[in-house]
Amino acid sequence: MARRTLIAGNWKMNGSVSSLDFFDAIAPAARNSQAEILICPPSTLLYQAAQACAGSGIRVGGQDCHARQSGAHTGDISAPMLREAGASHVIVGHSERRADHGETDALVRAKSEAALEAGLVPVICVGETREEREAGRAVEVVASQLAGSLPEKSRDMPLVIAYEPVWAIGTGLTASVDDVANMHSAIRECLPDPLTTCILYGGSVKPGNAADLLGLDDVDGALVGGASLKSIDFSAIIAAVSRKSEPLR
Repeated sequence: MARRTLIAGNWKMNGSVSSLDFFDAIAPAARNSQAEILICPPSTLLYQAAQACAGSGIRVGGQDCHARQSGAHTGDISAPMLREAGASHVIVGHSERRADHGETDALVRAKSEAALEAGLVPVICVGETREEREAGRAVEVVASQLAGSLPEKSRDMPLVIAYEPVWAIGTGLTASVDDVANMHSAIRECLPDPLTTCILYGGSVKPGNAADLLGLDDVDGALVGGASLKSIDFSAIIAAVSRKSEPLR
């Protein structure tokens, strides 16, 4: 089975009801692309976003989920709740969650397992800091995160991996093409299903660098942050997909 190309947008803590016009704005680019398109809005907009893109082929996802299905966890959202709201995917282990909320690999693994149980595709994020890269430990760190974050039974499971070097998220810095190629190759070697698992690159992906990044053999798409808030920029990134694959509709 060929790997699908996925262009995903992570709106983070941004967006309002007026932002839902975004889906109409990117619909032409989505229709003309064979890539799968995913937008992860804040949870307050998830149901409305799912309704706004119904029939367009654009999918929506959550930005995080709790490891349990329900319970006394004030302010948290479970994977079944996301699924009920219309989500098909959920991001887990983003570096901002790991840093701001102290999330461990073990917790990310539990969340990814909860996502799979609820019928969601987990987008599992890994990435090194600038200090770790400069110390020559980038591959070691990412491989360790991956080993600790993957579900216990991940073979034949619908997983997406997102490599996001921490130092390139929201900084305007982007890893070099060679660095991305080398890291994605190393990640693929660590995967239970290396030939079919989709690996995204994230970290200041923009229209100007998207074609070079998406053209790499082991880059199956992008997890886009700031540029996913602007329909013109996100449409341009969709248009930059260089390796076409059969979309999941």
